[in-house]
Parts: sequence; structure tokens; C-alpha cells
Amino acid sequence: MNTKKKAMDGIKEFPVTYEVYAAMPDDGKRYEIVDGIMEMMSPGPSTNHQEVSGELEFVLKQTCKSEYKIFHAPLDVILSDTVVLQPDILMIHRSRLHIVTARGIEGPPDLVVEILSPGSRNRDKVIKMKSYAKHGVQEYWIIDTESRTLERYRHDNSELYVLQHLFEGDNRVESAMFPCVSFVLSDIFKEILS
Repeated sequence: MNTKKKAMDGIKEFPVTYEVYAAMPDDGKRYEIVDGIMEMMSPGPSTNHQEVSGELEFVLKQTCKSEYKIFHAPLDVILSDTVVLQPDILMIHRSRLHIVTARGIEGPPDLVVEILSPGSRNRDKVIKMKSYAKHGVQEYWIIDTESRTLERYRHDNSELYVLQHLFEGDNRVESAMFPCVSFVLSDIFKEILS
């Protein structure tokens, strides 16, 4: 049985590391590694997911680009040898660009954004949230395209997140950690299909 099959079946004979993952032939699918177990990601994002992702990235680049590097999926965020995730959007302060390498992002970004998909709710709100908090991502946003909300979580320095704010409708999204962030939430949903 090959490594990918073992990892996909959840067999824990050995943890899958970034090196094992990177050496595998490209099969056209996207994977993440959580605690040494490789998991295939959901099918490609929906058009609503793509619209929201594109609008948010555009807004963040307009206001934060001078202070932060902003990246979008697919891009490996290597949080440890056995935790490799692919957030939808992330920001890294320009003083920390040493974590940006040819392999991907090697360390915790300052901000990670996940946009919920039908098959990703548990993964984004439980599994990935725990991993991001454990590895020191300071702020985590979860965007729900169905309810058109943004949950802003802040790291509480104990490997946990605390919900700081739930934005909806025409609320202005702001963050004390990222003074450059300021946009009306409904603006990022303006192009999605009803």
C-alpha cells in the first residue's frame, strides 16, 4: 500500500510529513496534512466562494498591501513537519517575510481567512481552527457565504481562539490587530449569486 493510500485511509503506521507529501506525484487533487494525516480537500470552490475570496483579497490589497503580503489558495502553509494547510487567504506582516519561502509559508501567518464551503464547515470551524491556534496564528476569520457573516477570532495565548466579533450586513469590519483593515462586509458579497 503506498503512502498516499495509507494517509488517505487514516492508517497511522507513520505520520505523513511535508517531505513525504512534497515528494508525491501530482494527481491533480489538493491535500492538507493535519497531525501527520493527509486528507483530501473538498471539490473545487463554488462560484460564490471564488467571488467572495476575490473581493476580499482585492479589498485587503487596496488597504493593507504596504504593510502586509497577501496570498491566496492554493499555497502550502507549513505550520510544522506534520501540519500543512491551505487557507483561502492569508496575510503576513512585511517584517516577517522570512517565513515566505519557495516551498510556501513556513510558519504562522498573522491572519488566516477560511471561506466555508458545504463540505468544509467542520474542517474549518474545528480541525483547522485548532491547528491555527496551536501554531500561533494571531487572528482567524471564518466567512460564511450562506449567512453572509464574518466571524473574527483572536488568539488568547493559550492555544485557543476567542470569538471577538460577528460581523453581518452592513457592519464595518475592523481589527485592532490590523489597523489597515476597514471595509463594509456586504461589499464582499455584492457579486455572489442569490
